[in-house]
Amino acid sequence: MRNMEFKMERKGLLEPGQRITVTEGLLPSNYYYVIDPALAMSANIPFRYRLKSREGIVVDVVENARGFYVTAQFDEPEIEER
Repeated sequence: MRNMEFKMERKGLLEPGQRITVTEGLLPSNYYYVIDPALAMSANIPFRYRLKSREGIVVDVVENARGFYVTAQFDEPEIEER
């Protein structure tokens, strides 16, 4: 299972256990992902780490000094960074 982190701007938009879908965006040298309908956004992801699944499950929502962060799990192998 692959975990990804998303930044959420407001409290209470997503909860653990909730099923989500993501939309892929393309930048000149990266991809980014948005939890539909624009609830949270990922960091920029290099091409070699492209997410293949479009559906996942929220496993955690954390609030810290910088905001709300959502961890979502997708049914594909965890990536190994070099």
